Amino acid sequence: MAFDISSSAADGVATITLGGELDAGSAPIFKKEVEKVAAGGPRRVVLLTSGLSFMASAGLRVLIFAKQKLGTAVDIYVVAAQEAVIDTLQKTGFHHSVYLVDQPPA
Repeated sequence: MAFDISSSAADGVATITLGGELDAGSAPIFKKEVEKVAAGGPRRVVLLTSGLSFMASAGLRVLIFAKQKLGTAVDIYVVAAQEAVIDTLQKTGFHHSVYLVDQPPA
């Protein structure tokens, strides 16, 4: 399955929409998008993941990179993740570093 990504930013909130499969082939695209939104100095990053069916360790590495690049003051929300993505985050313990939510924060 192809990988789709788009992003936007407004009022200190960067939103990245992910779809398809986040694997070793698509992780560099995700990393580039993270770098782009990080340059804007957001206070919150919202990952819309309802269309993301799979996340490999390469995708997880980009999430770890994002957390390090953005710093502890920036919250990362993973919104509407499918079970396979939640499973990856929980098995690695990274779910403690992000907020897993059903809806985007207000």
